Amino acid sequence: MKIDDYELLLKLKEIGTIRGTAKAILISQPAVTQRLKYIEDYFGEAIFIRTSKSLVLTPAGELILDHAKKVIQEEKAIKNALAQSSGEVQGSLSIACSSLVSQRFLPSILGDYTNEFPKVAIDLVTGISEDIKREHKNYHVCIIRGEKLKETVSELLFEDPLYMFDTEPFPTDELKERPLISFKSDDSMHELVDNWLYHHQKEIQPIKMLHVDQIETCKQFMQQGLGMAVLPKSVSEGMMEDYPHIPLQLDGNSVTRDTWVCYQEGVRNLPQVDQFLSAVLDQKFL
Repeated sequence: MKIDDYELLLKLKEIGTIRGTAKAILISQPAVTQRLKYIEDYFGEAIFIRTSKSLVLTPAGELILDHAKKVIQEEKAIKNALAQSSGEVQGSLSIACSSLVSQRFLPSILGDYTNEFPKVAIDLVTGISEDIKREHKNYHVCIIRGEKLKETVSELLFEDPLYMFDTEPFPTDELKERPLISFKSDDSMHELVDNWLYHHQKEIQPIKMLHVDQIETCKQFMQQGLGMAVLPKSVSEGMMEDYPHIPLQLDGNSVTRDTWVCYQEGVRNLPQVDQFLSAVLDQKFL
């Protein structure tokens, strides 16, 4: 059995279908089916039951998947130990990163990093900060938005001021009533906006809420005149001259969405992690 075979089992469990797994790992469906058959023949047990909707683990499959997790963890551990003992930048680097940061800033950072350290195997997961926080112990480095992780070493990367945009002006002497478009984010983002609206209800009153999945969709809806949108500066700098906007402020202070890099104490002893953290902390974001 190869490490790739164990990783395939975990991916099949995560996605739940052979078709979806084949698409995710960029190989053909028959190739995935053939590799799964080889693994089941190797163990002499059926690992999954194929239903019309998804793959379901058998009792034997649950045992084999637990074994697969341990094998992969031990493989990463030995690679990291070898990297640490040799001083050479190699081994694995696991990163969980906020979707916004991964879209806006991470590609250039990782591009430079992989060019300099090609022997490092990078495991990257992106998503909502709340989801990352729940699983933070599974990663070497987490880059999150909102509140920092208290049980980790957390360093502030940047403060991201929030602005409200619209295609219509923001009057200073009358109540503005417009739909408000929001994008999928964690609770801390919505709390910032709701708190600001509460303190400015005499100036701005959303008449209805439009919820979309991604921040880019939110921007496009706003640009089509469907309503107002609260957007961070990091994704809206090019819009400042083209659309009416106001900064979100409370008591004269900007309302910001903070971005943190978080990691466990001692993890910088791994050369590949230390080099990545240095690259992130040296980056000028805004």
